[in-house]
Amino acid sequence: MNDSQIIGILLVQNEECYVKQVIDNIIPFCDRLFLVDHESQDGTLPILENFQKKYPEKISLHQIHHPRESHDLLKPFAGTASWIFAVDGDEIYDPERLPVFRTRLLSGEFDDAWMILGNVLHVEELSETIASGYMAPPSRSITKLYNFSAIESWHGDTLERLHGGNPVFRPGFHEQKKRKLFVENTWEEASFRCLHLCFISRSHLILNKIRKNIMEIYPNRRTTRIRNRITTLLTRIFHTDLLRRPRSLMDAALSSKSSSGSMDSYSRRQTSSLALPHQPSRPPRHDQYEISGLTHLFKKSENSSWKHQHYARGVRTSVSSQGFFKNS
Repeated sequence: MNDSQIIGILLVQNEECYVKQVIDNIIPFCDRLFLVDHESQDGTLPILENFQKKYPEKISLHQIHHPRESHDLLKPFAGTASWIFAVDGDEIYDPERLPVFRTRLLSGEFDDAWMILGNVLHVEELSETIASGYMAPPSRSITKLYNFSAIESWHGDTLERLHGGNPVFRPGFHEQKKRKLFVENTWEEASFRCLHLCFISRSHLILNKIRKNIMEIYPNRRTTRIRNRITTLLTRIFHTDLLRRPRSLMDAALSSKSSSGSMDSYSRRQTSSLALPHQPSRPPRHDQYEISGLTHLFKKSENSSWKHQHYARGVRTSVSSQGFFKNS
């Protein structure tokens, strides 16, 4: 990829506690950076404004009313030699290793990939020296780095930047051409890694509360698609017109789908944790229930959360957090 560039896009809402650190760590990695605020009510927006004033040639600031507007900023880069690096306000990337990864990325090492998935620790507790939580793998990697030279366009019904819609791929590329660095490299080896503060309070407006995932906040269009798919599937199986039947089964299925959020299997487990310095102690997590195949569409686990099901898999572990906060 000749003359390639890295376009960063940060989408935030009420992230005053860590957003400065998030931006400090990724500025050297990006050639251009969009700061996108979705109606923050805390001190987030003034922080973004300060960065825009400090780096006017690199950073642009945008205020939106719905997350889907963030994707419009990226459409012009489709088909260009651009890597799109999407970051959330709870993702603290390793500032010491990003320069190494930038060199690898711009050298063309990953040009045959559509998406790159890096190493992640989903953090439950954080101190000045230690971060404790769950690794990807076996949990899900949340890094969002896309090769826009692989597509002709990306239009359609998007929930937010890089989610939904209809990317049109160029020959040789498809949605599953992903480079899973989080599988190839250990945490210690990784040059593309981040602390995901998904279980940590990040604003004085939301204290000691796990935030919902965006798919839980804006489920309507996704739910409609799921309803249509289930209707089609069951119609084919039972050779009957389900649209004339009572909708109770369908509604129950969709309710469970929204709460479960994945087709993966989970094992029942329960954990508790002790508070580290500077972080309030949290009660034990709710049990996670075994879900297999499509059965979770028809059985809802009362004490489950989307984030725990996707981000709290495997054995809880701890790593040093010092390198991630050196610039603060």
